[in-house]
Amino acid sequence: MWEYTDKVREHFLNPRNVGEVDHPDGIAEVGSIACGDALKLSFKLDENKRIQEAKFKTFGCASAIASSSALTEMIKGMTLEEAKKVTNQDIAAFLGGLPEEKMHCSVMGQEALEKAIENYQGAPAKEPGSQIICECFGVTDREIERAVRENNLSTVEEVTNYTKAGGGCGNCHDAIRQIIERVRAEAKPAAATPKLTNIQKIRKIEEALEKEIRPSLKHDGGDIELIDVVGNRVIVAVRGACAVCKASDITLKHFVEAKLRDLVSPDLIIEEVAP
Repeated sequence: MWEYTDKVREHFLNPRNVGEVDHPDGIAEVGSIACGDALKLSFKLDENKRIQEAKFKTFGCASAIASSSALTEMIKGMTLEEAKKVTNQDIAAFLGGLPEEKMHCSVMGQEALEKAIENYQGAPAKEPGSQIICECFGVTDREIERAVRENNLSTVEEVTNYTKAGGGCGNCHDAIRQIIERVRAEAKPAAATPKLTNIQKIRKIEEALEKEIRPSLKHDGGDIELIDVVGNRVIVAVRGACAVCKASDITLKHFVEAKLRDLVSPDLIIEEVAP
């Protein structure tokens, strides 16, 4: 059973601002009833362009209802510029904290607020160029990237807690790991890479494969074997589930190669031997 704060219980049992604003200035719907959580948020501005009224309709758990109730209380009286700065962490803090597994409820509130403001301002409802990563819950790559960046996430489990992505069939786990690796790599300051001898390079590659890469692949039934290192070419063979996975090429380039470049040398190139 989840450990909820008194404030979460209060906003769940006695939610504020339930319903829909008449003739709203901004309105948005996020989530999906089919996926388990959905939120409809609407607001109206006063003559000074401050949020005078905000209401919600939520389908979901206690955390989803409490987060939505808290959000509508928080933003009343704010300008839209002030409301844009409200984060999911702010919503969770207002409630005295949320269970880690329920942080996606606060994220849903933040997304609904942003989309409602975009609706008022005439911005596009969907970020251009975004791609669905988690088919089960309809989560895009941009949503995952943002959750990783803003909440310093480092595992698939954490991404699931904050976005629900990966919480269904699990087919998107590799893609989520690749996004995590890319976002965290982008956040690292560039540093000069010392020149390695060939023996040092091979040892560091073996260490990275054993400690950082193989455990992730084995988690999903796959594996990888180092065949040879020729200059900057790292020749490998995939095993187990990876050997029959249609996305193995993506995993090699965007996870294995990216990891080796980060941990060993930015010049490394992964090559797979024919089965």
